[in-house]
Amino acid sequence: MKYFWTLFWTFLLCEMLSYVVCSMVGSEFKVETGAMLAVGFTILILIIPAIIPNDKEEKHIH
Repeated sequence: MKYFWTLFWTFLLCEMLSYVVCSMVGSEFKVETGAMLAVGFTILILIIPAIIPNDKEEKHIH
């Protein structure tokens, strides 16, 4: 369920960002651009916690 909500909120935020940037630049708004950004950011958000070490595990190593 956390994957769904992460994708949902990332999708909404990326679509809003894409809309604002397109209107500021004066180009055409495309939903596909925001959707691709959302998928990329969702994957990045889900991978980062797996890469970052847990502090509790580091204390036991030393």
